[in-house]
Amino acid sequence: MSHPDPTPRDPALAPLYSPARVRELLTRHGLKPTKSLGQNFLIDGNILRAIAEAGGAESGVPVLEIGPGLGVLTQEIARRGAQVTTLEKDERLRPVLSETLDGLDVQIIWGDALDFDYASLPAGTRVIANLPYYITGLLLSRFMRSPGIVSATVLVQKEVAQRLAAKPGSDNYGFLSAIASLYGTVRHVRDVPKGAFFPAPDVTSSVVRLDFDRTRPAPQPEFLHFVETALHHRRKTLRNNLRLGGFEGAAIDEALASGGLRADVRAEDVALGDLRDMAVKLGVVR
Repeated sequence: MSHPDPTPRDPALAPLYSPARVRELLTRHGLKPTKSLGQNFLIDGNILRAIAEAGGAESGVPVLEIGPGLGVLTQEIARRGAQVTTLEKDERLRPVLSETLDGLDVQIIWGDALDFDYASLPAGTRVIANLPYYITGLLLSRFMRSPGIVSATVLVQKEVAQRLAAKPGSDNYGFLSAIASLYGTVRHVRDVPKGAFFPAPDVTSSVVRLDFDRTRPAPQPEFLHFVETALHHRRKTLRNNLRLGGFEGAAIDEALASGGLRADVRAEDVALGDLRDMAVKLGVVR
């Protein structure tokens, strides 16, 4: 039994799910992906749908997207009824997004995502984005500190996803792991092969969802700085890292002993609760 072809005959209206279609769109607008902006366009329809689904894109939900590129993920989110705001730095994409997002309820803000006021977002905002790899860490920290954002479902380098989800004592544990767990929880959604992008990136990617617990008090800046100092050199001992951070050796030794920690314990093996106790004993926080 034959089925009608659901793809529109006008190539300009066809989904952007193939390299040929993407190439046609870029060529028509005289564009090429810009490596410096991390432009690897996701073109796998199944993965696009999985990201929108995992991110909670539903009717009436405020969604923030970073770097819409050609608007492919934006389309998927908007067609689910979400209220989409998307940030784009590359002004060359104006005519492309005007075409691909025509008729959809999407607010495009032109400018650098690092300059955006995330505190202005409405409560209940969900981030769903294929993040530019070169500013992933900076953006994630902004999301964590923005009270209106309740979750971030993002496409990142696989190694970043592993660091986000890592627990103390594991090889990938570090400052990013620590702050993610201070603000909430991390769930690995799926890995994404290089062939799902145009052009294909040099690395494998992963989709992760971070849920932020806004009922918790936000971590004190002093404690975040202390954790960063403690984990600055993950393979070094906690004592050495804190010495490098300016703390007195005798005070560190006393705090380690009273906390039941070995003098040579490595920073990456120390639970956050124990780091918090250390911070209190060293007078960083109360």
